[in-house]
Amino acid sequence: MPIALHRIDDRLIHGQVVVGWGQPLAVRFIVLVDDDVASSEWEQELYRMGVPPDVDVFFLSVADAASQYVRFTSDARTGILLTGDVSTMLQLVGRVPQIKTVNVGGIHHRTDRTQKLRYVFLTADEERGLRAIASHDVEVTAQDVPATRPIALDDVIRGEE
Repeated sequence: MPIALHRIDDRLIHGQVVVGWGQPLAVRFIVLVDDDVASSEWEQELYRMGVPPDVDVFFLSVADAASQYVRFTSDARTGILLTGDVSTMLQLVGRVPQIKTVNVGGIHHRTDRTQKLRYVFLTADEERGLRAIASHDVEVTAQDVPATRPIALDDVIRGEE
C-alpha cells in the first residue's frame, strides 16, 4: 500500500498524528524524516514513547528516506511520512517524484511567522517552499484532522479557511 499521508507537522509525532490520523487510516508504520532526529537516539526514544507498540517508527535522513521510499510504498501495511518543516519536505519531494500529495498539518506560531490558518503560521520563505513543492506536480493542502476539509494551498496562503 502506498504511504497514505505525507505530512508537514512541526510537532512531528504527537496525539493528533497517532490517534487523529493513525487510527482512521489504520497506520502500522511512521517514517519520520529529519536529519537531526535520525542521528539522535534520545530524541528517537522520546518520539517512540508516543506511538502504540504495534506501530513501527523509522527515523531517517532525507537522503535515506529518498533511497528507501519505494520500500515503504511496497510495504503491505499503511504508513505515514512526516517532516517537521517545509524545507525538509521540499528536499524530499525533489528526490522522490512519486510523492503527489502533501498535507500541511501544523506549522505553529513563531515571532517571524504570520498566521494563515488557526494551525498554520508561515514565513515568506515557507510560503515559497510550499509553492516550490506544488511546482513538482504535488497537491499541497492544509488539514489538521481527517474530519475537516482540506484547504487548497492558494487559500492557505491567503489565510482563507
